[in-house]
Amino acid sequence: MIVPLIFSFLITWWLDGFSIASQAFLLPIIFSGFIGIGMLTLFVRSDTTERLRDREAFAAVALAWPVAVLVGAFPFWLGGVFNGPFTDQAAMIDIARGFVNSWFESMSGFTTTGATVIEPRMSPNCIPGELDCINNQPKGILLWRSLTQWLGGMGIIMLGLMLLSRVLGGGMALARAELTGPSLSRLRPRLQQTALTLWAIYIVLTLLEIVLLKFVGGMTTFDAFNHGLTTMPSGGYSTHDASIGYYDSATIEFIIMAFMFIAGINFTLIWFGWEGRWKKIFKDEEARNYTFLIILFALIIFAALMFSGINTSDGIRQSLFQTISIGTSTGYTTTDYMTWPVITHVLLFVLMIVGGCAGSTAGGLKVMRLTLAFKIAWRELGRISQPRKISRIRLNEEVVEGDRLSLIVGMLFVWTGLFIISCIILAITMPNSDFESVVAVVASSLGNTGPTIGDYGPSNTWASMGSPSLIITTILMWFGRLELMTALLLIHPRTWAKEERDAPDRASVKLMRDLFEKMEEKKK
Repeated sequence: MIVPLIFSFLITWWLDGFSIASQAFLLPIIFSGFIGIGMLTLFVRSDTTERLRDREAFAAVALAWPVAVLVGAFPFWLGGVFNGPFTDQAAMIDIARGFVNSWFESMSGFTTTGATVIEPRMSPNCIPGELDCINNQPKGILLWRSLTQWLGGMGIIMLGLMLLSRVLGGGMALARAELTGPSLSRLRPRLQQTALTLWAIYIVLTLLEIVLLKFVGGMTTFDAFNHGLTTMPSGGYSTHDASIGYYDSATIEFIIMAFMFIAGINFTLIWFGWEGRWKKIFKDEEARNYTFLIILFALIIFAALMFSGINTSDGIRQSLFQTISIGTSTGYTTTDYMTWPVITHVLLFVLMIVGGCAGSTAGGLKVMRLTLAFKIAWRELGRISQPRKISRIRLNEEVVEGDRLSLIVGMLFVWTGLFIISCIILAITMPNSDFESVVAVVASSLGNTGPTIGDYGPSNTWASMGSPSLIITTILMWFGRLELMTALLLIHPRTWAKEERDAPDRASVKLMRDLFEKMEEKKK
């Protein structure tokens, strides 16, 4: 955290002046430094061969995110994006709400959700009468806002693995807890090499998009840099209130569409493409289903727009862009899709839930998980007519083990239960919102999407929510980013029970550990 904070401090000093830079970043830099030194001093041990159990790794990852979010919130609060201790004539209630807003903005960034609460009535930096409130913020703080998404996209823990795995140990356990999706593939023999490979792909694609947006799309250097940082992590933070619609450029939209689509693909497949192993990509069942789903939904939305009277060129641009943006949980917008026919809202809502591929930066339940769930349901239906038939579920022509299927069913059950409970809680804290808005906010938070349907669609921020609702949604974003199980382990009493070193792990953690070990043995 301290390196990106120092980088943002220097950029803010350059673009906005030393006063704003020191006010926004000096305290977070010092705080982050103390946290880092404390962890290295108190928690590093010499016996690095066997130190971190899976249960401990999952808990460590889950707890690391709120700490990172807390540090990341200070620049927004101290730098005047929201009412803070340095805001002139701000009441205590406004300062308290400013901290909640800052926490929300930071969590939305690190979890790559992309929802925002920056609007004139919440930000003292906004100029009265001007519509573009986000663009009126200090440039350096906007850069920090984009960096939170870029760091959260690949995972702060993966960056830590690359730098500290030999010091802290337990690298593979941490990676299992951090990487999204039901599988973890080693691209290199050692974990540190795998982390370096993933980050190399991530950085190169980010830089390539920045160059294209600047020199082909015609964006300013600042805007190109920020949008490059927020596209590859499937984040969606923009430097303008109108998001990508601000530019009204087909070139910019198609560049961003291409990189959003890539960001929704498993990074292992991106590496195969990097090496020219295209057959592996074309044979991947999840990638095919992901592509099919995007094309199908885009065509249906396009047809609905055509029937509503929109012209063909705008219909193609808008339907394809919003399908990819919501389907990959990026959340950029080019138009207010709440003015579209109702069928398009239903399809976009489904895309919020499905998300992208496993092992990508996209949120949602993941195409692989839903593909296997569909195959399980189809097998059970087949058993009604042929009860003695033995049917094995396959993915990419390989048999999927029963314990892996059980884990996926368990994840879907947990997600459904959490979704229902969250809708009930939010309905209590948001009494003036309608059913559509409450359900969409929960789906967007768990899927890390950002813009929703209803009252919190693309033309509105989430600032009209009360503080309790904002805090609840940040918890849902956290759960969604960590694939539920990692975060839910924190509330189980056995996670915190003191046990001997060789004591068995909790059943669910042991199941996940055995599953990953079997997968790694097969790859060898």
